[in-house]
Amino acid sequence: MSKIEKLVGLLKRLNSGEKIEEVEKDAENFLSQINATDLSIAEQQLMDNGMEAEDLRGLCVIHMQMLEGEVEKMTAELEEGHPVAIMVQEHGVLLETLEELESLNATLQQNILTPKLQSELLRIVRILTGAELHHQREEQALFPILEQRGISGPPTVMRLEHESLRPKKHGLEVLATNALEIEHEEFKKQLAELSRYIIFNLRDHIFKENHILYPSAIEIITEREVWAKISEQCDKIGYTPYTKGK
Repeated sequence: MSKIEKLVGLLKRLNSGEKIEEVEKDAENFLSQINATDLSIAEQQLMDNGMEAEDLRGLCVIHMQMLEGEVEKMTAELEEGHPVAIMVQEHGVLLETLEELESLNATLQQNILTPKLQSELLRIVRILTGAELHHQREEQALFPILEQRGISGPPTVMRLEHESLRPKKHGLEVLATNALEIEHEEFKKQLAELSRYIIFNLRDHIFKENHILYPSAIEIITEREVWAKISEQCDKIGYTPYTKGK
């Protein structure tokens, strides 16, 4: 059995509901040999065999647990201004913003909304909705190259997650804008639901991109001229208000 075939089997077991501890126990040293490209190929094979993209969304967990600290190592080896380095930097801002949203939601669940707190919520919302250009650069500049090279599973999953997050972020924006006009208990309920969804799913999404999608892209796209074209396309699409150096 090849390495990819074995990984596909492990991912099927994980997706069927088997506990990750049991899967890892059987895998043991095998998992340490798996890289981001292997995982991408395995996911692609599952999709080619009929698994829906939605069902792949939880399959990255087994690899995530092995990759702490790898992002810094990856970006340190990239040239300044590399498209992936920029995307990782933007992820850092988003992760900090999610922490702020988590804290503010906790505060507002226990306190009356004030204009000052509404202003803070709107600031957070602007950062989250400002990530749209980040997502567009991924979808229009990076993902098509991966798909041309036979890796369509991970980009498909990431697009689905972008699409599921967009209406939630818009809903939070509408809620924050009209917060002082909404009955307080109803406001708290909606804020809790939207915040928890965005915090959990965007954190998970960022982790998968940082630890699986981006490393796969760096391994698969080795030509400097291709990255230069991706960078040019990114420049045309534009950057977030918090992108460094742009």
